[in-house]
Amino acid sequence: MKKMDRNLTELLEDEWLLVRHSGETPEIALHSSIYYLTRAKDGPHAALSQEHLDMLQKAAIERFSEIILRDLQHANSGTRIYRGLGRSIINYRRFCTFCLRWKVEPGEIRRQVMKALEVFLATEMAIVSSGKRSSMINCSLRELQFFAEELGIDLLSKFAGIEACCLQID
Repeated sequence: MKKMDRNLTELLEDEWLLVRHSGETPEIALHSSIYYLTRAKDGPHAALSQEHLDMLQKAAIERFSEIILRDLQHANSGTRIYRGLGRSIINYRRFCTFCLRWKVEPGEIRRQVMKALEVFLATEMAIVSSGKRSSMINCSLRELQFFAEELGIDLLSKFAGIEACCLQID
């Protein structure tokens, strides 16, 4: 392997790690990595192949999936990483916008999110109806309905009584 190829491989690996572990903004991290690798004054001014771009894009998709699903897991509630259902909705919408911009099919992530939301809501309703605690759903019924519709879930027929678990916002 040529020295330049090895250096680019190492740089791509570093940038992949930055995108993959980018916190709440994977698309911004992706753009920053591409900019650094191709145009930044202090960057390597590399010519990235489609394979390189796909690798970085996949890191962003994996991060989006992680942050969306993180907040649909009851096991995460009460931990410092948990942001709640409302944040999951926001991150899912950011992911959908990312998919439109990058011409990516959200299918598998969408299916995972749909299943996770159904489990989350069923678990939440069972806990709340048992009287163990009040609801931790931190969004309005309207927001939850839009989210469920985006995922193909008929919310009110599948989760009768969910209204009582949502934030009451007029």
